[in-house]
Amino acid sequence: MPLIAIAVAALAIGFEQLIQWKYGPLGIVAFVLLTVGIKAKNTKLSGVGAALLVLLLAQSG
Repeated sequence: MPLIAIAVAALAIGFEQLIQWKYGPLGIVAFVLLTVGIKAKNTKLSGVGAALLVLLLAQSG
């Protein structure tokens, strides 16, 4: 079980670094809003984070 938790944490950190490298600080803010909103079961917060990520993805494409 601890090995799985370490692997998941490593993947999350890697994903966060990828977002920051590609989309900058606004990407990190959007990702944090999305994850905090999901964990807190707050649809407004997660919706804002998801919308920011979509806008960043649409802008780069």
